[in-house]
Amino acid sequence: MTTAQTAPPPPMRLRELVFGAACAAALRAAARLGVPDALGDDPMSVEDLAAAVKTEPRPLRRLLRALSCYGVFAERPDGTFAHTEMSRLLREDAPDSLRWIALWCTEPWTWDAWPKLDEAVRTGKNVVQELYDKEFFPYLNEDAPESADVFNRAMTTSSEQSARDVAALLDLSGCASMADIGGGQGHVVASLLDKYPSMHGSLLDLPRVVENAVARLRPGGDLAGRVRIVPGDVREAVPVRADVYIIKNILEWDDDSTARTLRNVIEAGGPGTRVVVIENLVDDTPSMRFSTAMDLLLLLNVGGAKHTTDSMAGRLTAAGLVVDGIRPVNPYLHAFDCHVPG
Repeated sequence: MTTAQTAPPPPMRLRELVFGAACAAALRAAARLGVPDALGDDPMSVEDLAAAVKTEPRPLRRLLRALSCYGVFAERPDGTFAHTEMSRLLREDAPDSLRWIALWCTEPWTWDAWPKLDEAVRTGKNVVQELYDKEFFPYLNEDAPESADVFNRAMTTSSEQSARDVAALLDLSGCASMADIGGGQGHVVASLLDKYPSMHGSLLDLPRVVENAVARLRPGGDLAGRVRIVPGDVREAVPVRADVYIIKNILEWDDDSTARTLRNVIEAGGPGTRVVVIENLVDDTPSMRFSTAMDLLLLLNVGGAKHTTDSMAGRLTAAGLVVDGIRPVNPYLHAFDCHVPG
């Protein structure tokens, strides 16, 4: 029986780390094969699992054995395999499913980019431009539509899950209106409108993004009468007036783009406006291994960066905001509660 190992000695731990790609590839393979979905509440033999997902039993056993070393699936004394808390998260129907996040973080382009990390560190620039002769998102949407679909599904899943936490954290009592700047498909807007039935909301993002806003916000949806959907680039202008602005997980670009976005929000809101910035941090958080990995991935694909508490606060202050407080939203996100002075 293979079980998750703990606290190996440094030489063994380093050997494990340099084989990290094997673990990532195994997670991707299990998700793409549909193994987590095929395995139900009861343990199954490898032969039955292989028949269900149309693979050969012997290599499937090797895959499951490798993952069980990390606590993803568990091998039982009789040779069958069972779910663990982590392997259940790879099921597509899990309430907090991470299937699409796991696939996004292991998409084909990542295997091209990671070996060039030393080049990105040396130059401070992304490597995607050199790899594919175009910037990352044009490449994704024009040349890798399947990967673009995985990205959209991963971002939707992440937004749905974090929107609930954001709505639970924020006290917007007394606010008549809110605006989500770069708010994707509008999951945060929908969650906050549910929490505050008298409040109105605005969703601002690129045209190709907001045209796929959640159905509840679009004409015919139950929240359509209380929301304004605004297509536009937040780096160019914020044509929305609100009592409170929410900026979540978009201040990861270059410093100029971040400064322009904050300036546009401040100009749109005016003195006294509340601005809540929500970001992953690479310090003072239990998710540092995940956040620092995402930080390096941002360097590789768009030349962006995650922030430390101080660097994020510094950018907000430099833009002209007053930071009133910093609070954790969940293990992965922190909220910077700010206001426009005046």
